[in-house]
Amino acid sequence: MSTSASLRASWQYDVPTRGSSHLPPDAGYARALTNQGYGFEAAVADLVDNSIDAGADSVVVHFLRDADRIVSLLVLDNGRGMDTAGLDSAMTVGRQRDYNSGALGMYGTGLKAGSLSHARSLTVISRTKRSAPEGRKLTAESIADSFRCDTVDPEFAQQQTDVYDGLIEWQGTIVRWDRVRAFETVAPGQSEQFLSKAISRLETHLGLYLHRFLARGLSLDIAVWDVSTGEETDHISVDPLDPFGYRVPGRAGYPKKFLAPVAGAGAVPLEAHIWPAKSNQAGFRQIGPVQERQGFYFYRNDRLVQAGGWNNLRAPETHLALARIAVDLPPNAGEVFSLTVKKDGVEVTPAFTAGVEQAADPTGAPFRAFLSDAEAAYREGASRSAIERPSVIEPGWGFDPMVKRAVREELPLKPGEDPIRVEWVSLPDDTFFELDRDGHAILLNRAFREDFNDGRRGGSNDAPVAKALLYLLLQDCFGLGRWERKRADRIDYWNSILMASVRAQRERRNRLSS
Repeated sequence: MSTSASLRASWQYDVPTRGSSHLPPDAGYARALTNQGYGFEAAVADLVDNSIDAGADSVVVHFLRDADRIVSLLVLDNGRGMDTAGLDSAMTVGRQRDYNSGALGMYGTGLKAGSLSHARSLTVISRTKRSAPEGRKLTAESIADSFRCDTVDPEFAQQQTDVYDGLIEWQGTIVRWDRVRAFETVAPGQSEQFLSKAISRLETHLGLYLHRFLARGLSLDIAVWDVSTGEETDHISVDPLDPFGYRVPGRAGYPKKFLAPVAGAGAVPLEAHIWPAKSNQAGFRQIGPVQERQGFYFYRNDRLVQAGGWNNLRAPETHLALARIAVDLPPNAGEVFSLTVKKDGVEVTPAFTAGVEQAADPTGAPFRAFLSDAEAAYREGASRSAIERPSVIEPGWGFDPMVKRAVREELPLKPGEDPIRVEWVSLPDDTFFELDRDGHAILLNRAFREDFNDGRRGGSNDAPVAKALLYLLLQDCFGLGRWERKRADRIDYWNSILMASVRAQRERRNRLSS
């Protein structure tokens, strides 16, 4: 009998079975669980998703440091919290949770897989309105020990919720990462630079992927606390970073709605946008390389799960850099759209691309007309002459987030340079500021700090106007090889003039207060 005849005779659409056995996971699964490929920002975003699902309207991401050492990361929320059964369920490896149709969670693995991809120890402490604080702790070692989960000392659990009683008053959750791999690799003296970059990346990621929730009022902050002093050394509020937040479209008549007939999903709405050419707005420039951010932006329950990409419809090209399409994933369309576990991409079947190619707007115009309009807008923008602005070194720790964002929107950044930080320190009485060129820092005389804060001490991002003006004056003094006498003289006379200004301001404040 030929091979083809044998295949026809033996083929069955369903593979027959006879008997079954239950095969529990081996403890060696811990190694696979901690190597899921989660990026740091994606893992933290997954924790914030859990907070939103728990009904939280306020979430804080805390970096904890001990002087120059970064020791832990916490995500705190004021959501419903969990009791004993809820904690045990959340910390059970491989357990599938029940999610409602509007939840951001899907697979029930993000808490463990995302956390343990970056930290060797995961602790969750929670309380509800009807239950006292409780906690559970998982480590890579405890999972390897037959999936052991440790119970946190109840007194410690109570103590931790008391520390954050301003947020967790009657209910809420603390997720804590210890022995974080990235923190343990920070070299001595480099913690400021590491935190500045890590917070900037995290702020961008959370602001982008959760921008609809932030625009509706979700309070999401990132803070740094020094456990040795009990002081907060940095605090920013995450603002929405809308990838469709232009003020004027790049083409009249946009955005436009197209309907794509997708087999297995029905008519899928596509909201097509064209950005204005050469835009410096944060939603266009600050979310990654412009060419990588063209294409589809998929949302699931208002949470962005893919930021750009053409999903096999076409290849990215420079002339389509202004084209972006918002797609809200339809419910119960899992046969066509498959979300990655890390919620940073969507796999689609050929049915979607075929439907997009047949999509049309209410006037009957095809989707390809949108691509042509986007390309024309790019070409017209490219033909306009523009004044080239000088590149600068990015402002870092000590500058208000609004100032940092404005700089990124208005000026190109020099690649490969550590951000410039600004801090108040002890300096001679006749000196307003000094430059630490090796440490990329502008040092301000703390004796004058209250003069810029209405007589108060102020926080780490205080005196935004004074700091921004000094940054604009001094940023080109960093990243240089030879220190010219002319520049040194300029620093000297600026210091003299600023000292006179500070003294004048102090005298005015004293007269007004007397």
